[in-house]
Amino acid sequence: MYKKKLFFSAVLLCSFFTCFSQNDDSVLIKRISDDILLNGKAYSNLYTLCKSVGQRLSGSAGMYKGEAWGQQALKDAGAQNVYLQECMVPHWVRGKKEEAGFKTHKRGMDPSFNVLSIGNAVGTGNAGVTAKVIEVKNFAELEQRKNEVKGNIVFYNYPFNKTYLRGAYGDAVRYRSGGASAAAKYGALAVIVRSVTAATDDNPHTGALRYNDSFPKIPAVAISTKGADELSKYLKGNYKNDQFYIRTNCVMLADTIGHNVVGEIKGTEFPDEIITIGGHMDSWDPAEGANDDGAGMVQSIEILRAFNAIGYKPKRTIRIVLFANEENGGRGGDKYAELAKTKNENHIMAMESDGGSEYPRGFGCGMTKAQFAKVEPWKKYFEPYDADKFSFSEGGGGGSDIGPLQTKFKTAQFGLSTTAQRYFNFHHSAIDVFENVNAQELHLGAAVMAAMVYLVDKYGL
Repeated sequence: MYKKKLFFSAVLLCSFFTCFSQNDDSVLIKRISDDILLNGKAYSNLYTLCKSVGQRLSGSAGMYKGEAWGQQALKDAGAQNVYLQECMVPHWVRGKKEEAGFKTHKRGMDPSFNVLSIGNAVGTGNAGVTAKVIEVKNFAELEQRKNEVKGNIVFYNYPFNKTYLRGAYGDAVRYRSGGASAAAKYGALAVIVRSVTAATDDNPHTGALRYNDSFPKIPAVAISTKGADELSKYLKGNYKNDQFYIRTNCVMLADTIGHNVVGEIKGTEFPDEIITIGGHMDSWDPAEGANDDGAGMVQSIEILRAFNAIGYKPKRTIRIVLFANEENGGRGGDKYAELAKTKNENHIMAMESDGGSEYPRGFGCGMTKAQFAKVEPWKKYFEPYDADKFSFSEGGGGGSDIGPLQTKFKTAQFGLSTTAQRYFNFHHSAIDVFENVNAQELHLGAAVMAAMVYLVDKYGL
């Protein structure tokens, strides 16, 4: 009987301390969240970034202004150590405004269309490209009509699939990234690509392409969704045999020097165990890069500020990284992992925010099954914030900038997941501006990120 009482007493004691510990974690997470929601600086930091720096395309003057802003923002957030990591980045320049439209003897260039050169594309030269337009819906149709392509312009009119609540971007972006080389294989002179967005407006969306060196490099432009619908209509009507004119002035210059901007606070117990959190500095040139990825940067910086504000001393080193060149090269993420490998650093976790500023829903978790088994019970801490959707992927799922850490170190990764229903309306277009970011949503994303960082810091993986 005595042994039984002793056993039950031990069980109750363990249960008490477990409940107390969980309670303690909930209280601390709420303290962090409350501070961010009531006193957060992410929104004001984003305003400064967008309005005083603006676009930050790799190699541009804006990139260097952004790096200076990042260093100051990290210092203001209380980073103990702020420094730059040099890396070579591509230097693509858009040049003068692009032109596109039907060219007839009677009307000059009428109607015209709003287009943007796709990033990394070659330009047309001063003479432009004048040819007939061949509309295709997908790569399969391109293959079927390959004999019609030579000497003409290929128009990929592949719509964003609105029935895909997740994955529509990945489905449609292949025409932007690989469409030029696929058409060049059959002798096309240029390509026009329907913008990768569900929005119906006159804002073309740029982004990067990748040339296949086996085929000629040809000019590529994105056309707005409204423009794509109109162009398709004209090609089925009186303009189907008319000549179309495209002129772009973009050029790829020699690589130049860019930097990852890094700020950290050292861990009190395990300073050699590093938790990396970040977003990317560069953005496309038509706008301010507010959602992509100004939001991710200011959310990451906010974690550092909030920890300092409530007096939380992390056990492990918390390192914020504003990555260079995610958009058209990925050089910053590669350099960060390369330097970490050279220094033989111990990276136990990495987190990225690169999905815009909408309400957080949870995390993509790229890690081992054993690590996810430890993380999954933490969902209860995220239920009050409606951010308890954890998706598991063994060997992926964090993000492109922190992906190289997983390759080199098998580092556990978290990618912040948002509702992402408006993000691709703004993405890579002229309307990715500060005014299209909601302060509450932005700060709630930072709070959710901070909660996960706290749990990993306290319990490890």
